[in-house]
Amino acid sequence: MRMSRWLSALCGLVVAASATAQTKWDMPAAYAASNFHTENLQQFAADVDKATGGKLKITVHANASLFKANEIKRAVQGNQAQAGEILLANFENENALFGIDGIPFLATGYADAMKLYRIEKPALEKLLATQGIKLLYTVAWPPQGIYTNKTLASVADMRGLKWRAYSPATSKIAELVGAQPVTIQASELSQALATGVVDSYMSSGATGYDTKTYEQLKNWYDTEAWLPKNAVIVNQKAFDGLDKPTQEALLKAAAEAETRGWKISEEKNAYYKKELAAKGMNILKPSPKFKADLQQIGTIMQADWKKKATPADAALLDEFNKK
Repeated sequence: MRMSRWLSALCGLVVAASATAQTKWDMPAAYAASNFHTENLQQFAADVDKATGGKLKITVHANASLFKANEIKRAVQGNQAQAGEILLANFENENALFGIDGIPFLATGYADAMKLYRIEKPALEKLLATQGIKLLYTVAWPPQGIYTNKTLASVADMRGLKWRAYSPATSKIAELVGAQPVTIQASELSQALATGVVDSYMSSGATGYDTKTYEQLKNWYDTEAWLPKNAVIVNQKAFDGLDKPTQEALLKAAAEAETRGWKISEEKNAYYKKELAAKGMNILKPSPKFKADLQQIGTIMQADWKKKATPADAALLDEFNKK
């Protein structure tokens, strides 16, 4: 009788323990806690926590505090971190598809950026799957412009700039215009500007605002060159280890984070430009000559990208270019 009661109590404890079992994930991110991407990640993690009743806890590690930007993807592949946020264009040298949204003057506004994403998404999901990674969602950065103290009337004026490069595309631009590329990640940018390691770079209004670039550089040319995407990814085995209701809650929260993130990005674009101007930065439209020069660079880089891409991925570019 006692043995029966003991077994019954033990079974009850096991059931209770399994019901309250908690899975904890680490999610490294490369950008400051105040950046809109990171704030969206925090909301995503909170939504997952709530939807799963605390069964899945995701801890966001902002500002490259757990892994540097270029280390996050490998950390997720190796399950050192179960999830993470990456800038897709950073990995173009690994596979051209990752850099399709970094081609200058291909998709220059939010509607076109979303069109490109929908075209590339099946191929992107398939590519990541071969690496043991599942795509949860993406969010575009605002359109990219050029930060510098120099007056830029044409591409020739960019020669000799100490140019912050953060991706193969930004390094290629430096090569084409005769600038000196220096690889600097977002978390290191403020210091690099303050110490003169770089004196120019190409990025969104968000980066200029977050890094207080206005303290060092006074001009931002609003070139609307491209809208690179951050992707939130998860280790496939870690995802497979979740029960079905938790998986469904995670995917639902991811879909909501994607919709919310794209909306916030577009709304923030105007906000960042207004704030940069208020801090004393000149928000400038490129001259017709400068814009034509930049578009020529975009044409060169689009042709180069197609040479690196597989025929199937090159066909995605052709599909996007169809009117």
